[in-house]
Order: sequence, then C-alpha cells, then structure tokens
Amino acid sequence: MMKGAFFKNPLVLVGAALLISLTPLQAASFSAKRGINLDLWVTWPNEAEWSKEDVLLPYPEWRRTVGLDELAALRGAGFDFVRIPVDPLPFLSSQSAALRPRLLASVLEAVQLAEAAGLKAIVDLHPIPLGADRFAGAEEILRDEALFERYLDLVREMGRTLSGQDPESVAFELMNEPVIGCEGEEADQWRDKLTRLFAAARSSAPRLTLVLTGACWSSAEGLAAIDPKAIWDDNILWGFHSYSPFILTTQGAQWAGDFIRYVTGIPYPPYAFPDELAEGVENARRTIGSEAPLTRRLGMLAYLDEQIALVDTKEELEEEMSAPFRVVAEWAEKNRIDPGDIILSEFGMIRQEYENPAIMPPQWRAAYVRDMIRLAEDHGFAWSLWGYGGAFGIVEEFGGRKAERDVLEVIEQLGE
Repeated sequence: MMKGAFFKNPLVLVGAALLISLTPLQAASFSAKRGINLDLWVTWPNEAEWSKEDVLLPYPEWRRTVGLDELAALRGAGFDFVRIPVDPLPFLSSQSAALRPRLLASVLEAVQLAEAAGLKAIVDLHPIPLGADRFAGAEEILRDEALFERYLDLVREMGRTLSGQDPESVAFELMNEPVIGCEGEEADQWRDKLTRLFAAARSSAPRLTLVLTGACWSSAEGLAAIDPKAIWDDNILWGFHSYSPFILTTQGAQWAGDFIRYVTGIPYPPYAFPDELAEGVENARRTIGSEAPLTRRLGMLAYLDEQIALVDTKEELEEEMSAPFRVVAEWAEKNRIDPGDIILSEFGMIRQEYENPAIMPPQWRAAYVRDMIRLAEDHGFAWSLWGYGGAFGIVEEFGGRKAERDVLEVIEQLGE
C-alpha cells in the first residue's frame, strides 16, 4: 500500500524526474581501458559437425591454443581486458542441443581463465551473417520472432551463467553488430529489440554491467539514434565500432562487399606515401578492369576515385577518422553520459585476407592503430582492438603463426 501511494504521488514523481534530469544517467560497475578481441572461430566447423564434442569443445575455439600463458602475455603487453566473442548459433542449433550446458560452462571457464591472467572480460554474443554452413545468421535472428525469442532465452541463460562473477571484472554484451538500419521503421524495431534484450539480461544478471550498442552494425550513427533514457539502468556501457576509412582498413576482404576485394596496397597514411598510393590505386583500377563484373566496372572505378579523394590529404583523412568519435561524443554530452562509460568495441586494420597473397605492411597497421587509440583516449573512451588472430591478427596470423610485432609494440609503448 505504501509503495503504491509513493508512486502515485505527483510531487514525488516530479521530484524524481527532476533528480534524473540533473544527474548523469550512467555509472557502470565494470571499468576498463585497453582491450583486445579474442578469436570468434579459428577453423569455422560446419554446423553438420556441431553434435561432436571434439568439434565444439572447449568453447570458444581459441581455448585450444590460447591458455593462461598467452593471456598473461596480453596483460604484460598492456591490455587490461579481453572481449570474448561468442557465436550464439551453437546454442540455438538442434545439432548441438545436447552440448548446451557444457558450452555455457566452457564460456564461463574462458572468463575465469582471463581473470586468472589478470584480465577483465566482456562476454560478447556475436552473431554473424548467414552462411551455407549454418541455419541462420544475424539478420535472421532479428527478423524471425520465434528465433529472436530463443535468442532472448540464451541471453537469460548466459546472464545466469555469468551472474556469479565479480561485476567489476566481467561485463556482458548482448548482441554484436545488429544487422538492421538505424533510421525510420528499422530504428524503431531495434529500439524495441534492444529493450527486450536488456530486460532479458537484467532479469538473470542483476549486478553485471551490460554492454549495449546501436543498430547499423554497431556504428556511431546507430548509437546516436538510441535514447538511453529508455534503458532505466545506471550500470551500462555503450559500445560502437569504427573501421573508418573502410578503403584503408579492409583492403582485399572478400566478405566486405564486391568493391573492396579488388583493392590492396593503399598505404597508411595515404598522403605520406604518394608513390605507393599511386601504385596501389593503379593496381586497383587494373584489377577492377579485369576481374570485376563487366556491368559494374565503371561504377566501381568512379567509387574508387571518390573514396581515395576522402583520404588523400591529412585534413581529409583526419576528418574521416574522427567523425565517428565526434558523433558519439556529441550524443554522450547531450544525454549526460560519462565518456568512461563508452567503449570503442572494435577497430583495426586488416593484415591479410585468407588466401590472398597481399599483406599489409606492419608499419602501416601500427600507425593506423596508434592514431585510432589516440582518438579514443582523447575522448575518454575505452577501446578493444580487433583482433588476436586471423585476417586482422596482431598476435597471430593464420594457422597459429606469429604476426609481426609492430602493433603490439604500439600497445606496449602506451604505458600505464
């Protein structure tokens, strides 16, 4: 009776609203500064094999080759947390249903391994686009209501699995890179789904910091489209990603659209290497002219020129790279969000696309990472570099082979 009377009192409601309007909305219990993303998959096994214990366990797959010593080396290099991408599909697939409890336990063991190495951890549910080897992808999870309800069940279960961990050491990210627009009707759809994801996670993990992101593949614009007051919680980190400028960071990538796969050899920063820039552009034009679909070639060549024009001077490059940070900073100021409660969850520069002979010179990658870290830290944002191994690997490349140390040395030089 007293509780009901309290909330029906208009003066109390006005006072509460005034208090909320005058105080910062965010105060996350999880605090970290410098992180690295561990690998989502290494061998990418086909879903048809997911019923086999020796295919899925331990989970995530990086645990087969990355142990306490390797994680401790990350701590020694200057990282204070790891972001642990977890593909949710093995939890949703009928092939692996019998292994679900052990998969959850294995994710928890991964978190505890990181903690034992002196690292904090963000567990990131990381759906990816649909492929021929799986029954659904990120877009299907968002579009299919029944599948999304199953995903919400996973969020609750993962929250419950992590809920006993120290909330100052472990955080929970509910969905990576939502494949949905951040304007109009799609923006409304994401706001609804984000609210439901938050409620699901908070119901089973009341003490953990939750990491929330905007639509448009977790872009800065997607984050800026969110009204944080719709999330009635003060234990939130707000995440965004930036791989800007795309023409520099994802050169040669087969999965990133039908243009960038033909582009390699563009230096960083472009204006500092005019000869290499001219050679890279010419090679890209030649490759587009010989390998791209005939009806697309003229459009791709024009687009190449447009993209190069955005990065071929110091001023233009700085504008392209700083724009996402400015969007997020303005949104944070408008909504009274502490910059320390914002994380650049992903950024990086490709080293080498799988089975592509072109390798990005390590000094170019190191220079890009250094500049992105400066932008993040100048804004007071935490950051998490992509990634440990594979195409963007800074510790390993493919097959467990060591990557060049140039990027790691950038981290080591940051100091405490």
